[in-house]
Amino acid sequence: MDLESYKVLMIDDDEMIATATSEYFNMFGVKTSYVTSYADAVAFLEKCDVSLLLLDINLGEKSGFDLCRKIRENYDLPIFFISARTSDDDVLIALNIGGDDYIKKPYTLSVLLAKVKAAVLRYDRTRENTHAVRNFQHNEDGFVKLTGEVYLNTNMHRLVADGREILLKALEYKLLYYLFTNRGRVVSKDDLLRDVWEDEHINEGTIAVHIRHLREKIEADPREPQLIKTVWGVGYLMEETEV
Repeated sequence: MDLESYKVLMIDDDEMIATATSEYFNMFGVKTSYVTSYADAVAFLEKCDVSLLLLDINLGEKSGFDLCRKIRENYDLPIFFISARTSDDDVLIALNIGGDDYIKKPYTLSVLLAKVKAAVLRYDRTRENTHAVRNFQHNEDGFVKLTGEVYLNTNMHRLVADGREILLKALEYKLLYYLFTNRGRVVSKDDLLRDVWEDEHINEGTIAVHIRHLREKIEADPREPQLIKTVWGVGYLMEETEV
């Protein structure tokens, strides 16, 4: 049986805020639901298809950070943290464990809706294009060698390192695949903003965070990258690989 589909799931223990935000989004045609606890969020995702999460940090017995880590074990959908906590440490933790954005409360509903619509559109477009991407080497096994014993499986959108499968978020795969198809030439930050994020308003720090996450999964020593190299002031270069 097909899963019921929602564009947005809001996870916030403040039911008044969750209700108001969900009603506003639904009023503008963005199908949204909400839950108020860690357990309810896990149960909801098991029975429903969702394109984006709005996730509060404070969830009572468990934090939004705990839930984000749990979700990233199985899902690659965008996660926007929303919180009244404003410290840089909280923001960095949220982004480093798999969050895609951090929205500080109080937020303006119209601005939040615009950001959510843009992210949902990109995510849904990526999913729709999956079959086109998988046509790469469709007559082969889909594996291309990146470096050492690290391979990219273009059929399954997975990394395989030393025989071990490594999960990639949708945006991580899109970034890695873009660098791979442009290997041997410098890719500018403007190229990445236009072709990978499809959003020129994303800041360079977001690119750097995603590059670092890829290096942690690919490079033997992420601090001394041999495959994805930084070309200072310009962008990034993926060295030639064996196809």
